[in-house]
Amino acid sequence: MHIVMVAGMGLIALAAFYFGAGLTGRAASSGAALFIWVWLAASILNGAVGVLRAGIPVVNEIAAFIPIFGIPAAVAWYLAYRYGA
Repeated sequence: MHIVMVAGMGLIALAAFYFGAGLTGRAASSGAALFIWVWLAASILNGAVGVLRAGIPVVNEIAAFIPIFGIPAAVAWYLAYRYGA
C-alpha cells in the first residue's frame, strides 16, 4: 500500500510542477522535465529512510523504487517530450 500511496503523491506533485510552470510563464513541459530530477532525489531519499530507519532490506527497497520512481517519471517524461516545445 505504501508504494501506491507514494506513487500517487508523485503524480500529484507532477501535476503541481506541470501546471505551476505554466502559471509562472514557462512552458509546462519544462516543469515536467524538472520534476523527473526532483522525483529521483525524493525516491532515493524514500528508499534510504526505508533501509536506514525502518530496517527494510535493500533488495526490497530496490524493488519498491522501480514503481515509486518509474510511474510518475514515465508520465512526466511523456508530458515533457510529447507535448514539449
